[in-house]
Amino acid sequence: MYTLKDMKARQHGFTMIELIVVIVILGILAAVALPRFTNVQRDARIAKLNAARGAVQAASAMIHGAALARGGVPDTVNCVNVGFGANPANNTTAVCTENGRVQITNLYPAATVLGIVNAAGLSTTFFPTGTTVATANTALQAEGYSVAQAGGANMNFRVNGGANVAQCAFTYTAAAVGGAPATGVIDTRGC
Repeated sequence: MYTLKDMKARQHGFTMIELIVVIVILGILAAVALPRFTNVQRDARIAKLNAARGAVQAASAMIHGAALARGGVPDTVNCVNVGFGANPANNTTAVCTENGRVQITNLYPAATVLGIVNAAGLSTTFFPTGTTVATANTALQAEGYSVAQAGGANMNFRVNGGANVAQCAFTYTAAAVGGAPATGVIDTRGC
């Protein structure tokens, strides 16, 4: 009969059962954990899209508050960035902020680059009069965003890098007379 000391002296490796248990544990970890790690980039794009939507909603509310507080009285100081039309201090078309003018419609940011895109502050660039969507997208690209004009009263905000940029987005719809702007539900299918 073998003693415990003799058995330890004869054992030189792992048993088949020990190897199978380790392989099963590794398989379970791979099946559960690996998909979560691969989805991290998608989750980050969705979080970025939610942050952009929150910035748009907050900017819209702040610009509306400023427009209401001014009550149509033009600014007496010159605002940075060249203005909108013949009277750049006219609060019916723009609100002067510390960064520059934000174009407004019905006392809310307009669905334009000079309106809601400037107000939201998604880029370190504050776009001056004459900036096109294409020019704005060049600056927004560095931040991982892009915008698209979707009809006269709609601006689509997108997060770049996903499978389909147009389906990793939400829409800002300018305010109608006597109403508030609408910030659409986020579409995450392309994130």
